[in-house]
Amino acid sequence: MERLTLPPGGAAAVDEYLEYRRYKQHKTDFETLPQQRPIELPCQVTGCRCGAYHYVPLNGTQPVRCRCKHFADQHSAAPGFTCNACSKCSGFHSCFTCACGQPAYAHDTVVETKQERLAQGKPVGRDVPYAAMGGLTGFSSLAEGYMRLDDSGTAGTSSQVSALRRPEEDDMAIFERRYQERMKMEKAAKQKGKAPLPSTVKPS
Repeated sequence: MERLTLPPGGAAAVDEYLEYRRYKQHKTDFETLPQQRPIELPCQVTGCRCGAYHYVPLNGTQPVRCRCKHFADQHSAAPGFTCNACSKCSGFHSCFTCACGQPAYAHDTVVETKQERLAQGKPVGRDVPYAAMGGLTGFSSLAEGYMRLDDSGTAGTSSQVSALRRPEEDDMAIFERRYQERMKMEKAAKQKGKAPLPSTVKPS
């Protein structure tokens, strides 16, 4: 069996891909948009009993637990989300508090079009290069809102990142370049601090 080794940060990229793949198991491409709201993303996996895509947050890289101490994937995908690992649980309910300060159960998964969000005055991310990307616009698309590099989060840092961007440079290249610049500045500052001080002659 071949051993797979990942570079630093590689595990997080794999987690992001897996989250994206789970999302893409649901219908996200429509010839004509459904008229009913909220828009539901039905499951495309044969035999799955889930009603529509339902986002379950992560605590960093760890999946959140239900109050019964079991993970979301140990619960039924069918509406009601009963636990398959114990009999005392009445349905998945996590007390995990997200970065906005509200518990996970106070959130809903809402699918909206760009036009609907703009009409409501809500922020939107950058347009995606092709439809197969779903809603992903880069590595930051799966991060919590305040950590994103686009205006779909609460921080609104895309203007800051855009000001730093060079032609044909993606988000990761910007951060790598800025990191290397900072390392050079710190090294130069250390070298300056270690330079011998010019000798002074005391008057007699």
